[in-house]
Amino acid sequence: MKIITKITLFSIITLSIASCNKKDTAFVDPLLTNRDTTVNPSDDFFNYANGGWFKKNPIPSSEKSNGIVRIIQDTINNQIKTICLKSAESNADKGSNKQKIGDFYASGMDSITIDKLGITPLKNEISKIDNIKDVSSLLQTIAYFQTTGTTPAFSFGVSQDDKISSKNALFINQGGLGLGQRSYYFDTDAETKNIRKEYVKHIAKIFELCGENKNISSENATIVMKLETELAKNSRKLEDLRDPNKNYNKMSVTQLNKLTPDIDWKIMFTNLNIKNADTVIVGQPEFYKGLNAALKSYTIDEWKTYLKWDLFNSYAAYLNKDIERQNFYFFSTVMNGIKKQKPRWKRIVRQTDEGLGELIGQVYIDEYLPKGTKEKLLEIGNNVRDVYAERIKKLDWMSETTKGKALNKLNKIVMKVGYPDKWKDLSSIIIDKTAYINNIKSVNRWNYTYMINKFGKPVDRTEWLLYPQTYNAYYNPVNNEICVPACNIIVPGFEGRMPDDAILYGIIGGSTFGHEITHGFDDIGSQYDDKGNLNNWWTKEDYTKFKAKTKLIVEQFNKFEIEGGKHVNGDSNQGENIADLGGVIMGFEAFKKTKQYKTKEIVSGLTPEKRYFLAYGYAWMVNATKESLSQQIMTDVHSPPQFRVNGPLANTPEFYKAFNIKEGSKMWQPKTLRVQIW
Repeated sequence: MKIITKITLFSIITLSIASCNKKDTAFVDPLLTNRDTTVNPSDDFFNYANGGWFKKNPIPSSEKSNGIVRIIQDTINNQIKTICLKSAESNADKGSNKQKIGDFYASGMDSITIDKLGITPLKNEISKIDNIKDVSSLLQTIAYFQTTGTTPAFSFGVSQDDKISSKNALFINQGGLGLGQRSYYFDTDAETKNIRKEYVKHIAKIFELCGENKNISSENATIVMKLETELAKNSRKLEDLRDPNKNYNKMSVTQLNKLTPDIDWKIMFTNLNIKNADTVIVGQPEFYKGLNAALKSYTIDEWKTYLKWDLFNSYAAYLNKDIERQNFYFFSTVMNGIKKQKPRWKRIVRQTDEGLGELIGQVYIDEYLPKGTKEKLLEIGNNVRDVYAERIKKLDWMSETTKGKALNKLNKIVMKVGYPDKWKDLSSIIIDKTAYINNIKSVNRWNYTYMINKFGKPVDRTEWLLYPQTYNAYYNPVNNEICVPACNIIVPGFEGRMPDDAILYGIIGGSTFGHEITHGFDDIGSQYDDKGNLNNWWTKEDYTKFKAKTKLIVEQFNKFEIEGGKHVNGDSNQGENIADLGGVIMGFEAFKKTKQYKTKEIVSGLTPEKRYFLAYGYAWMVNATKESLSQQIMTDVHSPPQFRVNGPLANTPEFYKAFNIKEGSKMWQPKTLRVQIW
């Protein structure tokens, strides 16, 4: 997808509680209690700001991390659970929002029926695979599965054309890997080699649980790993997917057929329910050359084995307890270090929200979102945008020509905050209590149909890609927009009171609005113009200077290392690192406009500057297992939390002054190596 996301670690404050400004002598400020004062802030500010909380709150055995995200997510989950339970108990009319929410949740909680059904809900799909006779029927079956929510062999979608953002286009990209990323198939460190070994054992076990005998299951696992490794060989590395121009290769269907002579794309697009396809944007042409070769070098039976694995892997979490537990063991325990499954209600709440979040969101904003949330968000967002403009005007490395275009783009950024003004129509989704997996399929089919119906139609720039209760935010370069959902009213530790401006601007201003706006000017976003088109708006000299600055931040983050010796991939996550740096600076610049900063108000014994930077550290208060950190480095474009704090702050002069950072300390960065971009 084209969205550049960041986990938003802050909930929206309530403006409707009249008592929130009253003084409370019993109030304990989390900025004080979260600290570990045995850590020198000059050496490790992340653990200085958050280590006290980490010591008192170890990672639960059912989680891969613990911190502010889980605190807030638990609150959201409980609220959504209440919505689900009330809906399930309401005897709502068939086809109503409540009926769909209630029945989806009830079917997921009905583990007795799920265990009784086993894999019989997949009988039709298994039969389709068994009936494959040749390459033609193989490709037809692959297309069918693409329409039902699984994505074997490659990735397909309809989205905005990067160079003509007013139009929707067809995209095909690399895909088909059970482990997700190429590096898992080729990296030679001990941890990754063990994951590959465990993956083969996992595949074999799933086949066995789905009815195959042990010997055949073992043979199937070898076939799947071999075929996926072949697909991985022709896949690009994570960092190589960051160049939007190199991953934009528009071809006619005729040209695509020449690239892959054994795949008739006219027939393929027809089977994908796309009519009148003339051009397609190919992300990685070399992948499709490899896919075409694999159609001939692997037998039909081997491809059938791969498709069965992809099917089982896609639905394992929704099948009987033995399959579900095996799926949990590999993807959660082996891959993320999670020892224990979450309670079933939490798993089903999450899936109900993922499947029917558009319906849940409508209830959520009525029952849990206080009035004034959207207005407060816009106020903070606009304040951050204003100081961003001031910063651009004062840049000493950018010409006036480029500054004018940057300011024009900044001014045209659309801010979607709180919740959408209109909702998607989910009336055609059929949900009932008979079979949980059938409800999953129903949602998958609706999502696919909704996506392909965009083809040939004008882009709807009002569409939201998140729900109001989704704890996330994004910048979308092809729309030149940011989206900040108002998912709850809780600031951990500030319940029933208005947080001071240092908190608001350290978290909402810095790690949210400042971060997302900066994505419009990071290594990827900077290549899109004010209308969202992939179009160079820079002078040659200015872009050269910009790339030199981004190179510095890549080099800085390449030095960061997690337990076990793996280094952060500064290339693959440079966009997020640029956004974090811009965010913390813009949040501080906006905070400087507030009364709290101007009057140098001391709160809980802390200066405004110290409160701001502690609040920024609080925004990323997340402690994660070493396994999940390792997976994050290999698969995620975001740096681990500790580096999202220490990295940007080491480049921020105001931080040095606030905490008296001296040369020789670990947080010290020589002035010649400090990065200032925006």
